[in-house]
Amino acid sequence: MTDLDAFRAEKDDFFGSHPQSPLNLEQKHDFHGLQYFPENHALRFEARVDEFPNKERFEMQTSTGDVQVYERFGKFKFVVEEKEIELTIYKSGHGFFLPFVDALAGKETYPAGRYLEPEPLAGGRFIVDFNVAYNPYCAYNEMWSCPITPAENRVKVAIRAGEKLFHA
Repeated sequence: MTDLDAFRAEKDDFFGSHPQSPLNLEQKHDFHGLQYFPENHALRFEARVDEFPNKERFEMQTSTGDVQVYERFGKFKFVVEEKEIELTIYKSGHGFFLPFVDALAGKETYPAGRYLEPEPLAGGRFIVDFNVAYNPYCAYNEMWSCPITPAENRVKVAIRAGEKLFHA
């Protein structure tokens, strides 16, 4: 079992049995695990992030009409399907946040996007691992409030890594 397989098994266990799971009791009753893309080693990489000189305050709308405040931290580029993509990383008091929507949204992935928490390294670099991309809790249950992916992080290529669309 790989580290990623172990991580996914632990997450499935949490979703199926933990009191703080985003699933309601009915969903837990029929839950047999989340669906994932196969591990894609090309979508786990170290990225150089170009920090924005002015860390602008950014108000991200949420699925319930509220606002969450972030700082636009920086952007990075990478290649998927032979196309160069650029995404923005945000920062809050909880750390770094990377919401994104790909070309599979609404078909194979959650329409409002998936999330990552890039891991900071020294020298303006980050570990970005799309294999651990996950759906926000509002994808499972509308009682949750989740940030809506900003337009600058909506890309027209398929990122075939991480969690797939949830089917109750």
